[in-house]
Amino acid sequence: MKRVSIIGVDLAKRVFQVHGVDQDHKVMVQKQLTRSEVVAWFSKLEPCLVGMEACSTSHYWAQEIGKLGHDVKLIPPAYVKPYVRRQKNDRADAAAICEAVSRPSMRFVEIKTKDQQAIQVLHRARELLIQQVTQTGNALRAHLAEFGWIFVQGNKGLSQAIAITQDTKNTDLPAVAQQALFSLVDQLKLLKQEIMKLDKQMMAWHKTNADSQRLATIPNIGVVTASAIVSAIGTGKQFKSGREFSAWIGMVPRQNSSGGKERLGRISKKGNPYLRKLLVLGATTQLRGGRIEKAAGGLWFGQLVRRKPKRVAAVALANKTARVAWAVLTKGESYRASAAA
Repeated sequence: MKRVSIIGVDLAKRVFQVHGVDQDHKVMVQKQLTRSEVVAWFSKLEPCLVGMEACSTSHYWAQEIGKLGHDVKLIPPAYVKPYVRRQKNDRADAAAICEAVSRPSMRFVEIKTKDQQAIQVLHRARELLIQQVTQTGNALRAHLAEFGWIFVQGNKGLSQAIAITQDTKNTDLPAVAQQALFSLVDQLKLLKQEIMKLDKQMMAWHKTNADSQRLATIPNIGVVTASAIVSAIGTGKQFKSGREFSAWIGMVPRQNSSGGKERLGRISKKGNPYLRKLLVLGATTQLRGGRIEKAAGGLWFGQLVRRKPKRVAAVALANKTARVAWAVLTKGESYRASAAA
């Protein structure tokens, strides 16, 4: 009997679907495995190619199955969909994964290390707390607006709202409402304290990681962006060029070309939205006085700002910064301003 050479696994919380074929793509295995049976079942197989969709828990299972000697590949779910035949179910998904992972032109997702996963959890937790600060602050503003108080945008307005809420001599705000708003103010203070704790943890990790420190030498890339890039792509060697990395983030023009005519639109916004947001925010800060000429690209960015709208220029700078970041990671060198200019 021929041995199984390629396996597609449809991941789930409890019941996993397995589809295996031999070297001639003849179906050898079609079965379901419970969560507790997965490692034991793969340990009995000879080393083979295992494909899975890059989804929740996929990096964990890739690490565990990889320890058994198998060659594990993670595939973006969008690249698996074209191989699904007719109706969608677990068996069809597993068969599609098995077919997709065997394609020589298929692109794969790099398996994250536990260190990358840990710092990514730190970023996700911090981002969630920041969202909760925004939501709580907006709720506080909205409630005070019902009593006639309107504040400017940003932290300045939020500070004014907190000051009015905490003013015990304020007779225009009913006592019942004031007591309820005290809870929102306390929640805001607690959230900001927790964010500061996470920032300290992120800084401590940054000081121990050489790649993150090299990325921080690039203009408009700080500790948050540098650590986020390392947690997302590691060494960056899975990308052939800086343009491929920026395309993965979604900062290259969307194409609708046909018949030899190139039609380029807005940026595609594919890939990692968190990295794209950090890079664009960092590029936007360079638009302030005295920072334009110091941006990555030097005089190029200054000329671009004069010719294009500022938001377009900021996105273009974010695109260039992503390419510079890829070069810094793959070459293992710090940023050199003269070379970029």
